[in-house]
Amino acid sequence: MKKVNPLYEGKAKILWETDDPALMVQEFKNDATAFDGTKHEVIEGKGRLNNTISSHLFGLLNEKGIRTHFREKISETEMVVERLEMLPVEVVVRNVAAGSLVRRLGIEKGATFDPPIVEFYLKDDSLHDPILSEEHIRVMGLATPEQVTGLKNAALAVNETLGSFLLERNMRLVDFKLEFGTVGGELVLGDEISPDTCRFHDAKTGEIMDKDRFRQDLGGFLEAYNEVLSRVSS
Repeated sequence: MKKVNPLYEGKAKILWETDDPALMVQEFKNDATAFDGTKHEVIEGKGRLNNTISSHLFGLLNEKGIRTHFREKISETEMVVERLEMLPVEVVVRNVAAGSLVRRLGIEKGATFDPPIVEFYLKDDSLHDPILSEEHIRVMGLATPEQVTGLKNAALAVNETLGSFLLERNMRLVDFKLEFGTVGGELVLGDEISPDTCRFHDAKTGEIMDKDRFRQDLGGFLEAYNEVLSRVSS
């Protein structure tokens, strides 16, 4: 298998077509962005870290029976993934109040949710990824009612699996974003699972171990990502 053409380039990744129409190469970039790309830096080593962390966590989910697009890690910054028809809906699972939820609703930061909250967002940078209700998804034809149910169930299964795994490694899964696509009508988890798309806090100290260090100018960005990698690969 070899890369043929770049199909899509986003803020943090490039997707390459290959000579196998069912497979793609997902390449992780060193770019760090926030606030719809208005804040941007190139941080050497970030792509390697996100690729390796995502490979470990996708592998865990595959082993637990949650189907993902991940096939194998082929270089420091690249993985082979199954080609999906992506749904234009992002699924966010929230275990602890943080980020936009606090700003939007005034819920106290750090409040815990049991059961967790599942939210949907439209994947559209030009509209700043607005929040969606299930009715919005239906009238816009973004996903079928059966797919919406499947998205919820899959996201909660990911949350349960990752939350337990990370807590054993002294990390708290605060919240995270998932993207799904389909193959032959089956929902499959795509994109990445990394400190770029998840909020990870140290379970004892509450120390931030994710992209909020970049968003909030906290420093220690690569150190935090390296610590996440150390824990998830142990």
